[in-house]
Order: sequence, then structure tokens, then C-alpha cells
Amino acid sequence: MSEPLFWLGLSIFLVAISLTAVLVVAIPALQELARAARSAEKFFDTLSRELPPTLDSIRMTGLEITDLTDDLSEGVKSASGVVKQVDQSLNSAKQQAQNIQINTRSVFVGFKAAWKSFTRSKGGKRTSDRLLVNQKVTLTSRERELLRHYNRTQKSEQYRTQESYQDPADWESDDTLDWEKEE
Repeated sequence: MSEPLFWLGLSIFLVAISLTAVLVVAIPALQELARAARSAEKFFDTLSRELPPTLDSIRMTGLEITDLTDDLSEGVKSASGVVKQVDQSLNSAKQQAQNIQINTRSVFVGFKAAWKSFTRSKGGKRTSDRLLVNQKVTLTSRERELLRHYNRTQKSEQYRTQESYQDPADWESDDTLDWEKEE
């Protein structure tokens, strides 16, 4: 062990064997790395050729989708406006139909009252309650007040409110009975 030259030669020999083993193993790995580099170069070339048109196409598709979304939004707003107009028209038509129904009922009741009044017997009228034009009666303030109150209640009973015109079956019920009682 005292020979340093032997140990130096042995260590150089072992280093040479180690380097040879590393080169033997590294050569196939380096060849595979070169193949991978060529493949990556081909992939990047293809990518550089294909990617810009694809990106342009994606950008154009995004713009078209934005345009279509805007058009669709405008269409929905337009449809909403049309629906609102139709709703308003239906409400207006409904209101007009109700007004026509009320007016028709009023005309019908008016004609019926006129017919009853026209066909009422002449002898059945109460002339004693009416004063002739040339007769003048002096009324006291109490009598005038009672007469005003009586006239107000008579007028308010003659006219029907809108709520009473809801059922067509009621058209003849109250007025007809009142007119028949007067005869």
C-alpha cells in the first residue's frame, strides 16, 4: 500500500472505465434527445403555420357570437315590446267591451223603461200628487226640505252603479219588479 504510483494508475483506470460506461449509456439517450428535438421542431413549425389562422378563426367566431348575442338581445326587446303592445291592446279591448256591455245594458233598461212608461194605462197615473201649472201652493220650509230629500232619494234610486251590472240575469230582476209595483 505504500506504492502511490500503483494507486494513481488504478484510480485513473477506474475513472476511464466509468467514463466509458457513461458514454455507452449516454449515446442512446443523446440520440433519443436529438430525435425528440427534431420532433419538437416539426411540432413548433406546424404550430407556427396552423396556430395564427386558428386563432383568427376563434377571434372571428367570438365576434360573430357577440353580434348574434346583440341581435338576439334586440329581438328579445322587440318581442317584449310587441307583447306589451298586445297586452295593452287586449286590456283596451276588454275595457271597451265592458263599456259596450254597460252602455248596451243602459240602453236596454232605458228602452224597457220607456216601453213600460209608454204602455202604462193612462188612467192609472196619479194626478192628485201633481200640481197644475196655474196652481201654486205655498210650502213651509219644513215641507220644502222633506220634498228635496224625497227627490234626492228618488233620483239616486233611479240610477244604477256599475257594480250592479255584473250579471245579465239581473237585468230584468230589480227594475221590472219596481215598474210592475208602480202599475
